[in-house]
Amino acid sequence: MRILSYNIHKGIGGRDRLYRLERIIDVIREQHADIVCLQEVDRNVKRSGFDDQPALLQQAFGYDFAIYQFNHRVGDGGYGNLVLSRFPIIRRHNISLRYRGRKNRRAQLALIDARGVHIRLVNWHLGLGEAERQWQTRHLLTHESYREYGDAVTLVAGDFNDWRNTLQSGALAEQMLAQVSAPPSRFRTFPAYLPVGALDKVFVCNRIALQRAHVVRSTLAARASDHLPLVVDLDVK
Repeated sequence: MRILSYNIHKGIGGRDRLYRLERIIDVIREQHADIVCLQEVDRNVKRSGFDDQPALLQQAFGYDFAIYQFNHRVGDGGYGNLVLSRFPIIRRHNISLRYRGRKNRRAQLALIDARGVHIRLVNWHLGLGEAERQWQTRHLLTHESYREYGDAVTLVAGDFNDWRNTLQSGALAEQMLAQVSAPPSRFRTFPAYLPVGALDKVFVCNRIALQRAHVVRSTLAARASDHLPLVVDLDVK
């Protein structure tokens, strides 16, 4: 099973600042992922031509299943998280991660049926502050909706904004979730044109074995967004 996690920056290039969603589409298409976890996906926003990016992305790849979640309003639209899946999404939840009046953030929680194996998937974009991220992580992992699927195989992906890689311990470790995008020095994803920070991460439970993990470092990926995509190949037990 291949998982791709990617902060697409609304389809706006990290250096040229041009809106070119087709670059994002080409980068993702080359990876042939089974489940795609995206952050900063626009819908009905002027800067991205008022495009319905969730619909355009699903249509471009032909995924049968998709769920979108607004995080932050911009005019009559906004941006948020998107999950695309080749497998049925049988349950979904939107969990607020807003911390002490800061920028509104949410996590997507989905239960996916991957050929009879239930996967509890989290797709999120965490905050900029250390205390904020620690609270958001613990809040999600102790939320009743998350705990409802305790028998499922667990996968957590997204933009963690975790510059110092402190989230690998604490609540994630207590829940027996291990970081497969490690060590951070091999998985630098931000900024895309000269990556120094390993902000995009994937954590899995001990019923998932890592086959391979890599950052997409193509010339196109370096231009398409301000982040590089993270791709993880997993064997689900």
